[in-house]
Amino acid sequence: MVNADILYRLAETLEARKGADPASSYSAALMHKGVDAICKKVGEEAVEAIMAAKDGDRLHLVREVADVWFHTLVLLAHQGLGPNDVLAELARREGISGIDEKASRKGA
Repeated sequence: MVNADILYRLAETLEARKGADPASSYSAALMHKGVDAICKKVGEEAVEAIMAAKDGDRLHLVREVADVWFHTLVLLAHQGLGPNDVLAELARREGISGIDEKASRKGA
C-alpha cells in the first residue's frame, strides 16, 4: 500500500508554490489566477471523474480522482488550509450517521 504521506509532501510543495513565479509552475500559475480559476478546475476534474466512473473505466477513474484530489489540495493551499484540516473534519464525523451529521449542519 502507498503511504498517505504523499498528501503532506504535496501540500508542502503547494505551499511553497504559492509565492512562486507563475511562469515556473502550473500550481503557481493556477493559484495566481485565483479562487475562481481553481474552483473551475476542481469542477472540471470532478465531472471527468464522474464520466470515467459512468464509463466503468477503473484506471481512468483513478487518474481523474487523482486530478480532483490534486486540484482540491491546490484550493486548500490557496485558502491557507491543508490535508490536516480535512482529516480533522473526517475524524469529527467518524461514527456519526451521515443523516445526523447533515442535520447538525442545518443550523451552522
